[in-house]
Amino acid sequence: MIRQYEAVFIMTPVLSEEQMKETVSKFTKFLVDKGAEILFEDNWGLKKLAYPIQKKTTGFYCLLAFKAEGTVIADLEVAFKRDERILRFLTFVLDKHAVAYSEKRRANKAASAEVKAEA
Repeated sequence: MIRQYEAVFIMTPVLSEEQMKETVSKFTKFLVDKGAEILFEDNWGLKKLAYPIQKKTTGFYCLLAFKAEGTVIADLEVAFKRDERILRFLTFVLDKHAVAYSEKRRANKAASAEVKAEA
């Protein structure tokens, strides 16, 4: 059964901008190769962590929204665990209310980006 998921992961802050983008594209490609449909990708940038992880106090945050079979999630999480650039990750399935909220949030973000582009 195909369901909608969101995965948030934190990458180590010692990465360059290019390495960070390469890591995100690696996981995006991984999902596409497994048959997932990428709906949305949002890089939140370098943020302060609530508590130190592996003696690091900041990390690059990224959100991926996608539709996939449930079997893909286990493979994705194994890939996250094997990658030394990933500090933490969380993957969760969205119910119908969360899907509606996520679509509304993406629409608002796209509208605000259009307003900024016009200004």
